[in-house]
Amino acid sequence: MAETVFTPSLEGMKHVKSESGVMLTKPFLDVCKQILPVLDKFGAAMALVKSDIGGNITRLENKYTSDPSKYEHLYSMVQEEVQNKTAKGSSSCTNGLLWLTRAMDFLVELFRNLLEHPDWTMSQACTDSYTKTLKKWHGWLASSSFTVAMKLAPNREKFMEVISGTGDIKADIEKFCTTFYPFLKENHDFLASVGLDDLKAS
Repeated sequence: MAETVFTPSLEGMKHVKSESGVMLTKPFLDVCKQILPVLDKFGAAMALVKSDIGGNITRLENKYTSDPSKYEHLYSMVQEEVQNKTAKGSSSCTNGLLWLTRAMDFLVELFRNLLEHPDWTMSQACTDSYTKTLKKWHGWLASSSFTVAMKLAPNREKFMEVISGTGDIKADIEKFCTTFYPFLKENHDFLASVGLDDLKAS
């Protein structure tokens, strides 16, 4: 079967919502995990993003594993923290979900740029998506580390070749962006409904 690096996450996205349309914790985190190998192909440029995503997945997974039936629905962790007034803490699951969603916003935007701007270099595509998504939430330190990292972005043609595998990479990127984006938007809408979508990095 023809496969690209996106095949596992596209498969996983079919299971992110329950039959009644509720976001499920484990399938959502699994999809985020399946995107990590794509980041490996960026090399050093994405090391920061990858460790950030990995850390937030682990935080949410640990909470989920502590009581899978209680935390089966992704937003149950946030609702509990909101009730306990711990949601704004830097080590909260709410914070973890928010930053995980923002990092995924960045990746969706980046892959969209690669599709829509065939003439851009990888650095241009990265910088543009960073400016549109993560930058406004980052403090000076995170922002400057990011800017330096983006200079290490790989050659675009080589990168596309590596992630293509044996499948139709453009079609898969398109599918990834259009299917994953609504989940991310739903996360933001939910976080906004409890007043927590605009937390900034210290």
